[in-house]
Amino acid sequence: MSTETKATIANPAPLGLLGFGMTTCLLNLHNAGIIPLSIVTVAMGFALGGAAQIIAGIMEFKKNNTFGATAFTAYGFFWWSLILIWMNPTKSIASSDSISLGYYLLLWGIFTLFMFIGTLKHNIASRIVFGSLALLFFLLAAANFTDSHSIHTIAGYVGIFCGLSAIYNSVAQVINEEYKKTILPL
Repeated sequence: MSTETKATIANPAPLGLLGFGMTTCLLNLHNAGIIPLSIVTVAMGFALGGAAQIIAGIMEFKKNNTFGATAFTAYGFFWWSLILIWMNPTKSIASSDSISLGYYLLLWGIFTLFMFIGTLKHNIASRIVFGSLALLFFLLAAANFTDSHSIHTIAGYVGIFCGLSAIYNSVAQVINEEYKKTILPL
């Protein structure tokens, strides 16, 4: 007689949220005009924003969590695609223009709005992350379509809030799991 042991894995959401949150904060410090865009943001986007979220997304697939798998994998590849846009390694393809980038951000905003609808079944912290992220993408799209520095700066502050809310969500999940009770409410 054989016995089946169900394999369990750790909750990958805190890793994905941390990768998303820290990278989002860093980029939006730039968008708000606080720091310049540099290799620091590109490296964070590649490693923590991209790779860590993709890993978390793959782990969510193993946990049969369609929402987490879709969110973390998609946003991980968002960071990698954004880096490719910034770096334009092919040079044979025209660099991005503000209208094309506006549509890119608008599409991400639409996707995020639908993901926000999914969070209506989740905790308040997740709703805040996805709601503020949808607003961020729409503001960034509007800033690109209108070439408005003011909208871009406002978007930066919304992005900082969004990133900090994701970091809080990540840390709260880790702390609550460690203490086996709610220390930081979600």
